[in-house]
Amino acid sequence: MSRPLPRRPLRIGTRGSPMALAQTGMVRDRIAAAHPDLAEPGAMELVVVTTVADKVLDRPLSEIGGKGLFTKELEQALLADQVDIAVHSMKDVETWLPDGLVIACILERDDPRDAFLSPRAASLATLPPGGRVGTSSLRRGAQVLMHRPDLRIVPLRGNANTRMKRLEEGTCDATLLAIAGLERLGLADRAQEILPVSTMLPAVAQGALGIECRAGDAELIALLQAVACPTTTIAVGAERALLEELDGSCRTPIAALAQIDGDRLTLDGILFLPDGSAHWATHRTGRTADAQAIGRGAGAELKAKAGETYRAKLQ
Repeated sequence: MSRPLPRRPLRIGTRGSPMALAQTGMVRDRIAAAHPDLAEPGAMELVVVTTVADKVLDRPLSEIGGKGLFTKELEQALLADQVDIAVHSMKDVETWLPDGLVIACILERDDPRDAFLSPRAASLATLPPGGRVGTSSLRRGAQVLMHRPDLRIVPLRGNANTRMKRLEEGTCDATLLAIAGLERLGLADRAQEILPVSTMLPAVAQGALGIECRAGDAELIALLQAVACPTTTIAVGAERALLEELDGSCRTPIAALAQIDGDRLTLDGILFLPDGSAHWATHRTGRTADAQAIGRGAGAELKAKAGETYRAKLQ
């Protein structure tokens, strides 16, 4: 059942990392700007929830349960009525949501590209042969090796600040981070290069923030539409449809980016082998009204192209 709104306070669930807090603060401020009554002192409250992904930092996500570990505890807090909404990086949201929860809105997307950081080189292309690129993202690792098979991928997890510290300590020679995240932390000047999407196609929904809530909170869902971006929602919907068609998870190196110009949508997607030795690509265009169908068609095309080769390599 829906409840009268605005509830006092509106409880916003968030992870406690500097990035998550910065992003949640952005969302809170946009809600307050759209609804001045919620800008009053005490009208909104941040509730910090620690997730498994925040606790286990010595193993890749693909080994401990996937990207859903960034959202599981927040979703449990929603279902237990401990928070009213949860703020997520949409790239961390599982392909299928738990019963009873919905993504109420997706905000305007920031720059979806990846940034290259290194004390040893000004760009990925000029990193010396044998250089160690620190990342636990199978997508990033596969694309690095696709372009630079002479480099080495070494595991590197933790929040953005932790990864930059490890880079400074010499754990690796370079790393990759989403430029949107660096901008949100005020650290965009740390990037040596913003990689073009032709070199590093982003993760599905990278750069977009979403707000999740209980499916029955109709008035809250309506309230949140004031901060929703229809264009980003359509683009992310196409990308997530591609992911769903591929049964994508954190264990699957998949990249996709939908771009919209007027009523036309262009979708690029790539499916990789984790070692970068093979990949399959798709490029589709169509009407924005057909975004979901375009995404599903692109995913089906990649699945057909990869065939048994891909499935066998992932066993």
